[in-house]
Amino acid sequence: METLIKTGRIFYGIMIACLGAQQIPYADFRPVIFPPWLATMPDLAALAYLSSALLILCGLAIIFQKKVREVSLVLGGVFLLLILFAQVPFELIKDPYYKHLGVWSNPLKELVFAGGAFAVAGIYPPGNKEGKLLQVLDKFIPLAGTFMSITMILFGVDHFLYVDFVVKLMPAWIPGPVFWTYFAGVALIGSGITIILKIKLKLSAILLGVMIFLWFILLHIPRAIADPYGMQGNELTSVFEALGFSGIAFMVAGGYDSWKVTK
Repeated sequence: METLIKTGRIFYGIMIACLGAQQIPYADFRPVIFPPWLATMPDLAALAYLSSALLILCGLAIIFQKKVREVSLVLGGVFLLLILFAQVPFELIKDPYYKHLGVWSNPLKELVFAGGAFAVAGIYPPGNKEGKLLQVLDKFIPLAGTFMSITMILFGVDHFLYVDFVVKLMPAWIPGPVFWTYFAGVALIGSGITIILKIKLKLSAILLGVMIFLWFILLHIPRAIADPYGMQGNELTSVFEALGFSGIAFMVAGGYDSWKVTK
């Protein structure tokens, strides 16, 4: 399990660092990090560069195990704040299609980012002098798997609501795309429910991680190679997300029973 946890942590750190680096060429936030509230702000580029630097540093700290618990707890807290005070208000106020589940992909993905950060933090024991902020944030560590599972369940529902869209994402050489669309939907919903309910949690999380990692190789990398610059590198973002999501599932599988929380 130690290898599984280490692999998951590295995958997550790579995702965070790469998402930060991806913002630099466009001098703009990735929508999955911060919604397009600030499109007309003159200092948008400076804010994007600053956030990019911080994400890269956080990702590297997680990969190379430098102040990992502290960095991850703060990172998870920031993601939660962005969801509550940026992503959700943006959808409710700015998006005319907010009643459609499909438009909530970015807030749901950021919820997984938060869960991943808390999962990383839980790998490491609390320090002797953790401040009150960290003590508050580490209460979210046991919810890491739940945060991920909520998104997996709703993404699974998406597979049934938007069949035609999901089918088009699949490589042409894979037979029976409709079958695999429904199969993936059932798998996502099933894994999310079993992880929340702690039914065969390790097995469910491992299978979820393997499935998403296969998507990373078979689906997202080829799509990114075919269209690396479309929608400001959206397909490339999906590559990083798939790698990170698989890593989070592996951490949940390997570390849930040993997550360290301040008493």
